[in-house]
This record gives sequence, structure tokens and C-alpha cells, in this order.
Amino acid sequence: MAVNKRNNSWYVNFRHNYARHRLKSPDNSKAGAEAYEALLRSKLARGEEIKSPKADKRKKEREQKFKDFAWNWFETYVKTNNKDSEISRKKYTLRTNLIPFFGETPINTITTQQVEQYKSKKLSEGLSNKTVNNHLTVLSSCMRTAREWLELDKLPKMKLLKTPPLDIDFLSFEESGRLIEHSYGVWRDIILLALNTGLRQGELQGLGWEDINWEKRELTVRHSWSEYKKGLDSPKSNKARHIPLTNEVYEMLLRRKRSYGFVFIDEKGHRFIGKRLNQEISRSCEIGGIRKITCHALRHTFASHLIMKGAPLKAIQELLGHANIQTTMRYAHLSPSSLRTAIDLLDSDMFNFENFGHYLDTSKKERINVLEVKSSAYLNKP
Repeated sequence: MAVNKRNNSWYVNFRHNYARHRLKSPDNSKAGAEAYEALLRSKLARGEEIKSPKADKRKKEREQKFKDFAWNWFETYVKTNNKDSEISRKKYTLRTNLIPFFGETPINTITTQQVEQYKSKKLSEGLSNKTVNNHLTVLSSCMRTAREWLELDKLPKMKLLKTPPLDIDFLSFEESGRLIEHSYGVWRDIILLALNTGLRQGELQGLGWEDINWEKRELTVRHSWSEYKKGLDSPKSNKARHIPLTNEVYEMLLRRKRSYGFVFIDEKGHRFIGKRLNQEISRSCEIGGIRKITCHALRHTFASHLIMKGAPLKAIQELLGHANIQTTMRYAHLSPSSLRTAIDLLDSDMFNFENFGHYLDTSKKERINVLEVKSSAYLNKP
């Protein structure tokens, strides 16, 4: 019998038809290892394939149903690594869409064709391309984790559907002034600060007096109020950001100054509710003759106004707390100078053919030389 003990564990170790088999005994004793070796040898004699208990366990894990892995992934990974809003969104997507469709399918057999069938089904149910893409993002994240945890050989391809450009709603400078003019009390102050800092609704709710630096005339976004947790959480970007205050906002905060607590509280002295803020914004819009908007439109307005006044995209990214510049690029089309600067090149000396009139009778070679000289002078001028 070829059995041995190593690191307090019993193994079988033998050769059969020039192939070595070294496996850990499921019964951790000498007698158990000897019995396990006899079992393996009999299987090999019958031409059966032998695998270790660990390999059998891995095979079962890879063949588990999608619904079982997905909920394990949600409890173990999503709840640990995602913010509350993301946890809620993924739970809803799994429960109402992905698991009803893929739930009974073994995780290692989901194919690209099944993904395409899912897309077709959801579109036929009236869901938008963007919503279906959001579902695919959750599915892709789950499957990538499955490949890592279960060592899957391959993943299905997930081609996102084409979506129209994002329509960003923001107020003009004149509309912003009217909105503030027709607001009152703490709601006016919240709107004023939102229009001049771009804070998200949760960040406005979680802003505390300890976040105001009076000497530097800036506020620091350290927290965001989470309705899911019913308490403070980190900002969406998971890092603090510093936002300078305009004179008007600084003076408003100075009038409200307190030593502790939330900056914005309602008439009863409690932290204001997001739903109430949107109601007050809607009321002010109606009085001011402005289309109905929500608090998030104030953040879009902040970014849009900065772009329209020529602020650098990188600075706007930092002020908004965007994780990548691509998100900030949504506002780039509002820049007054980008396209104008490009077209103005046509009015430069290099392309002013009136100045080249007296060269038109020269030879082709001479004309080319003149253009090269003019182009070089233009590109190198200060």
C-alpha cells in the first residue's frame, strides 16, 4: 500500500499505467488512506476517471445554478463593496429581472446566445435600451466574479445596446436667478448653495458645520446622507473633496452659522428630507414660470454654467467628484470656445487667400514653398 502522512494529513501516492496519482484521503487516518487507495485502484482497473474530492467540489460549484451564485455574490461581494444606492439597485435588478430569466441555468453554461435572448425579451417588454444595458452591467459584474471565484473557462459576451446621447437638463443663468428669487427660507439657501457648489442631494443633507472652513472660505464634502442606512455615509466617489465658496454663499452661511450639527435643518430643527426639498423646488419653479426640475438638475446647472464660462474640464471633474473625466465630458459640448476656436483657424493668416493673391501667378513649386513658409510661421508664432 502506497500511503503516507504529511503535515498531519494522510495521502495516497501510487502509479498506474505510468501516471502518478497523489490525492488527499477523505478519511484522515492510515486505515482510511489505505481503503481510499484500494477504491481508486479498482476504479482505474475498470477504466473510470478518478478525481480528488476537491476537484469534485469545484465541479459542483461551477455547475451551481445562477440564482444560487448570484445571491451569494450579492451577500458576500455587493454588500461589502458597493454603496447603499448601488446595493438597492442591484438587488432589485437581480430579483425582478436576471434571476427570473437565468436563475435555473448552471452558472458555467450561460452563453452569449442566452444573453442576446435576454436583451430581446426585455426590449419586447418595453424596457429602454439604457435600462437593458444597466441589467447587463449587473450581469457582467456577477459573471466576472464567478470567473474569479469558480475559475470558469470563459464568459459570455455582452454587447451593450446603442443609446441616444444623455439629455442633460439645466437652468439658464436667468432661470437660476428666478428660481432663487422665488424661493424662501432654508430652501432658498439650499438652492443657492447647490447652484454654486454642485453638491448632490445626499451631500447637502449630510453637510455639517465642521465641514466649513471659514479661513479658507471653502467647504469639504466628507459625508452623504444615506436613506438606505438612515445615517451618514461616504460620498459617492469615496473620497473627500474641497469646494471654494462664492462670496454670496459665504455670506449666506455666515448668517446661518452655528457651532455644530447639520448646516441645513427644517422648520422643526430636524435634518431636511430630500422629498421635501424637491417639493419646494417644484413650488418655486411653478411660481417663477420655470419647467419642473429636481435637486439633481441644480448639480447639472452648476457644471453647465462653469463650462459655459470657460472653466477647465479637469477642475470641474474635481469639483463634482467624478471618478473619471468621461463623466464630466457630458458637459463639454456647452463650451463656448472649443468649436469657435477650431473654426477661427480658417480666418487666420495661413488661410487668408487675399494675402496670397500676388503669389497665384508663380509656379506650382513656388506656391507650395510659400505655403510651407506661411504655415511654419503661423504654427511657431507666440
